Amino acid sequence: MMAPVVGAPDPSPPSGGGVIRLLDGVPAGALPLADRSIQFGDGVFRTLFIRDGGIPFWQRHMARLARDAAALGIKAPAFETWLAELREHAPANATIKLILTRGESPRGYVVPDNGLPHRITQIAPPAPVVDRRAGVRVRICETRASWQPRLAGIKHLNRLENVLARAEWRDPAIFDGLLLDRDGDVVEGTMSNVLLLEAGRLLTPALDTGGVAGVLRDVAFDAAAGLGWERGEERVDLPRLLRAERVWLCNSLTGLVPVARIEDREWPAHPADHILAERIAALAAEETLWLN
Repeated sequence: MMAPVVGAPDPSPPSGGGVIRLLDGVPAGALPLADRSIQFGDGVFRTLFIRDGGIPFWQRHMARLARDAAALGIKAPAFETWLAELREHAPANATIKLILTRGESPRGYVVPDNGLPHRITQIAPPAPVVDRRAGVRVRICETRASWQPRLAGIKHLNRLENVLARAEWRDPAIFDGLLLDRDGDVVEGTMSNVLLLEAGRLLTPALDTGGVAGVLRDVAFDAAAGLGWERGEERVDLPRLLRAERVWLCNSLTGLVPVARIEDREWPAHPADHILAERIAALAAEETLWLN
């Protein structure tokens, strides 16, 4: 079962082979060169994992993928289509990436009227688990998050600014880097959403001008509601973040990760680490889809 802090999978991909790749349900090793995901990053994706035959928050992932696809005008397949592929091909423990592209088109930005989306399913071995109870180090990236309300919150395939931000460091001791927007407000990590505890409230940066609204960000807010905590999505500049009582990063692979240090600011362990993680684990137990 999913463990949000202790025993969460490492976000880095496992080395070696053993990856199963399906294109529209058929094993494949290549994508048509005219696909718009290659030409323009035109598509959406989700990353999740299977543990002991169960997928935590499957319905949330599918709902988010469908919503992101609709925002781009791409028709998403039925949830059961993805599920059938995983039931046929996935082992009991795996890392999964589901990609939906707009499909193929000639050169040019014009969206074809009769385009057929492509569905890509990647099934990789599970990453090693890492205990991050002591917290992680985080840096501030020089690369700024772009301002584009039309794409705000969507997990689309054009992740170039995340790539550039992640290329800023090689130190394996740094878990992630934070992206600020043009005004200096915190948006997200290169691979994570940001949560902070402030005066007893769980806050997260507003994502109305950019960034990705991850599934575990929503789960954490639901967990906080179950604990009776107040919640809010607000502008959070860097000084405000550094003054916070507690800071966490989260995504669907790593779970909830406490931050121990950003620049010269350090945080010790906090009772809320365990409280929030346990509530997220309880929600995961309630919202796990079993493949068999």
